[in-house]
Amino acid sequence: MRFAVIGIDHRHIYHMINGLIEAGAECAGFVSQTSDGKILEGIAERFPDLKSVPDGRVFIDDPSIEIIVTAAVPSERAAIAIAAMKAGKDVMADKPGITDYAQLAEIEKVVAETGRIFSICFSERFVVPATGVAQKLIDEGSIGRVIQTIGLGPHRLNRLIRPDWFFDPAFYGGILVDIASHQIDQFLIYTGSDTAEIISSAIGHFGADDIPAFQDFGEVLLRSDHATGYVRVDWFTADGLSTWGDGRLIILGTEGTIELRKYVDIAGRDGADHVFLVNGKGTKHIDASQEPITYFRTFLTDVRERSETTMKQSHVFTVSRLALDAQKRATILAHRPAFRPQENKQ
Repeated sequence: MRFAVIGIDHRHIYHMINGLIEAGAECAGFVSQTSDGKILEGIAERFPDLKSVPDGRVFIDDPSIEIIVTAAVPSERAAIAIAAMKAGKDVMADKPGITDYAQLAEIEKVVAETGRIFSICFSERFVVPATGVAQKLIDEGSIGRVIQTIGLGPHRLNRLIRPDWFFDPAFYGGILVDIASHQIDQFLIYTGSDTAEIISSAIGHFGADDIPAFQDFGEVLLRSDHATGYVRVDWFTADGLSTWGDGRLIILGTEGTIELRKYVDIAGRDGADHVFLVNGKGTKHIDASQEPITYFRTFLTDVRERSETTMKQSHVFTVSRLALDAQKRATILAHRPAFRPQENKQ
């Protein structure tokens, strides 16, 4: 199988390319245009043999290419996906693959008309080994019936290396569309919910005063007919942390809990992918770092066999719709001037 990349504006493109190559696909090349020159340098460093082209139409029109992969500016991903699917190709998009309701409606229409696959790579589940271990524990009945998830998605801002579009919600869809789509995806999967409703949501800006439109905090409360979920996402990871964010997922069951510390166990064990299980048998730490990542392999199987083993197409649309609903209905939290500690007075 051959794939090509149109859109290299987010660093997630590295694991998307690498994952597909490791799963056995061949990369035909990538479009060199980008809003972030450092990503272009990163591709050259990681994949020195890949060829680049100036125009993605070359890949769209090539019948030997079966898959288009995109990590373009978020607001541009849907248009790339639509053009690819109309040309008979399946699509893997970085999240968010959809940033407004019009894009969602058009992609749903094109998928129905063409029968092509539109997959969003929810990397906080699909490229994190710990999430696979959590699913196995749930399937084994280790914590009984899942009744709630709490998903925390803190991120480090790294402001100086971000392109201009990063700070404008017109391009990234808003913090709940962008980041919280991860946690909404995980809520549906781990609670076994086909759909849910947004009970409440909020967004706010509490950081630098010179970028007031940038949303650096968001929260969501959602509920299905048998489970609830809470999501908090933000851009306030302190520079002292050894990784970009202390992403956590807590899964509450009727007979125990599972906690995933995906990227770091602060002041604890080294490395990533820590799973903590608490149930009637006691407490247990599981090193999940060696759990295989299956998303890219199963995606290629779905392309080949026209199946839905990776995730249902309806799931992709449900996650996108819920994220859009949360963003649209969000209460805007009051902004206060930047915090400045007062000097101690003698």
